[in-house]
Amino acid sequence: MFAPADSDATPRDDAIRLLARREYSRAELEGRLTAKGHDSAAVAECLDALADEGLQSDTRFTESFLRSRILRGQGPLKIRVELSRRGIDRELVRSAFSEQEGQGGVDWFALACETLRRRFSGPGDSPRERARRERFLAGRGFDFEQVRHALDHAWDEDAPSVP
Repeated sequence: MFAPADSDATPRDDAIRLLARREYSRAELEGRLTAKGHDSAAVAECLDALADEGLQSDTRFTESFLRSRILRGQGPLKIRVELSRRGIDRELVRSAFSEQEGQGGVDWFALACETLRRRFSGPGDSPRERARRERFLAGRGFDFEQVRHALDHAWDEDAPSVP
C-alpha cells in the first residue's frame, strides 16, 4: 500500500506531512507510519511526542469526524462504528456525542428527515418503494425509531430542518 520509508524521513516527518492534510486518530497514524516501514517503538515515541505538543489529538479528531459525518447526513450508528474502526475509545465517542447533543448541535430525527428529503421526493407509493427508503436510512446509520420518524414526517410542511 505504501512505499518503504525514505531513508531520511523520520516517523515525525511523515506524521507531520499526514497531519497537515487532515486530522488523524492515533491508531490511523500508527498504522500508516508502520506501513511506511518505520519501527513500532519509534512510531509510538513519535506519536506520544505529537500528542504532548498538541499536534495530534484523538479528542479533536473525534469532534471533527463527528461534525463532518453529520454534515454528510449520516446517522449515529454508522458514525459510532466508523470511529471505533479508527481506533477511538468508546468513552471518547460517548463524550463527543453527548457534547454535540448537549450543545443543541444535532437532532438525529430531524437529520434523518432532511437526509431522506434530499434523496427522495416523496414517501413512495408502494411497500417496495417505502422499503427502499427504509434501507437507505438504515444504511446511513439511523436507528429504527429515527427511520420510522423520518418516513412519517420527512415531507410534512412543518418538518424540522437541521441548522
